Amino acid sequence: MQDLTEGVARFQREVFPAKADLFTHLAANHTPHTLFIGCSDARVVPELITQGEPGELFVIRTAGNLVPAYTPGANGVTASIEYAVSVLGVGDIVICGHSACGAMTALAEDHDLTGAPTVAEWLRHADAAVARTAGMAAGPEKVGALVRQNVYAQLTNLTTHPSVARALAEKKVTLHGWVFDIPTGRVEALGLTGTGAALAA
Repeated sequence: MQDLTEGVARFQREVFPAKADLFTHLAANHTPHTLFIGCSDARVVPELITQGEPGELFVIRTAGNLVPAYTPGANGVTASIEYAVSVLGVGDIVICGHSACGAMTALAEDHDLTGAPTVAEWLRHADAAVARTAGMAAGPEKVGALVRQNVYAQLTNLTTHPSVARALAEKKVTLHGWVFDIPTGRVEALGLTGTGAALAA
């Protein structure tokens, strides 16, 4: 906690004064251009990777960068997607997976998650990606393949959300799939074809 409080003090002393005009503008304006859906992993920081300024990204972070397919009823992921697309009018949506993802590693290596039943249930949102890599032997190559296939699967889930489907039909939003490689800093943009269930490499 001391590191956090010292960081806040350093921000207020050194960073904020240099960006005071920006924060004055942001106090009355919230117009992010991109919805960035990434993993909760502490090593994956969207604003650092993109070198974005405050106010540019509307960020959702979930374990495994998973996006549940749309179902009626309120939940935080669906509400955030709807707000970003329908209210804020973002023009781009990025789903970003990453190397050494704990969620994808657990699935690729069939880890015992009986001690984390909520995590196990949450990871069911990656079932389509798991099915696409079912024939591969366990190991780093399978984890990497699953990370990529999971980005495609989550993009497909994203298109089931009414706000996204409507924006796509009206050509108001563009979808992007990325994979961030932690040890090299490289960001791979995945090629996308089709929409909905046909979304694939």
